[in-house]
Amino acid sequence: MNIVITGSSKGMGKAMADKFALAQNTIFICSRNENELAETADELGKKNGAIVKYFVADLSEKNEVKKLADWILGQNIQIDILINNAGQFIPGSIYNEEEGTLEKMININLYSAYHLTRALLPAMMKNKSGHIFNICSIAALKAYNNGGSYSISKFALMGFSKNLREEMKPYNIKVTSVYPGAVYTSSWAGSDWEPTRLMKVNDIAGMVYSAACLSPQACVEDIIIRPQLGDLP
Repeated sequence: MNIVITGSSKGMGKAMADKFALAQNTIFICSRNENELAETADELGKKNGAIVKYFVADLSEKNEVKKLADWILGQNIQIDILINNAGQFIPGSIYNEEEGTLEKMININLYSAYHLTRALLPAMMKNKSGHIFNICSIAALKAYNNGGSYSISKFALMGFSKNLREEMKPYNIKVTSVYPGAVYTSSWAGSDWEPTRLMKVNDIAGMVYSAACLSPQACVEDIIIRPQLGDLP
C-alpha cells in the first residue's frame, strides 16, 4: 500500500511511518525540516527495508500544500492511506495570546489537512477506496486552560473530519478522527513531567495501524486515547 503522512520527520508522525514501513508499505513523508526529513527517510528505509520517499514543505502555506499534492499525484500511485498529522501547538488564552495566533493555528492545524485532502480526494474517489486519518487532539473534545487558539483549531479539524466521514461513505473511503491526549515527544523533554506519566508515540501509531487493517466493511470513526492517569492537570 501507499501511505502519505504529513508532519512525519519526528514524534507521532515518524512512529506511524515506522509502523507502516515495517509492514513493507511504500511511505511518503513530509515536513518543514529537510535535514530531519532526509534522516528519517534514510533511517526508516534501512531499518524496515521499505521504500520511503520525502518532500520538504511548510504546510501552513497553501502554495506549499499544492506543491506536495502535485508531487504525490505525480508518483502515479493509488493513495491507500492519508494521515493528516502536521500541526503545531502554541499555548495561550484567547484574551492574551499574541495577535495572529489564531491564524497560525488554523493555517497549520486545519487548512493543511483541508487543502491536501481536497487535492488528493478526486483520485481516491475515482478508485472508490482509501482511508483518511485526521490527527485531532483531546483539545478538540474538551476545552482546557491555556488551550486558546490551538484548541479552537482542533475543534475545527474535528468538524472537518466529521463532515468528510459522511461525504465519503458513498465512495468507500474511510475517515477516522484520532484524539490523542498527552504523548511524550521531544517537546516534553524539558518539562517537569516524567515520561511514564505520558503516552508513547508508538501507542498512537499502533492504534492507527490497527484501525487501518480492518476489513473493508468496518470503519473506526473515532480513536480517543489518553494517559492511564488521565489528562494532565
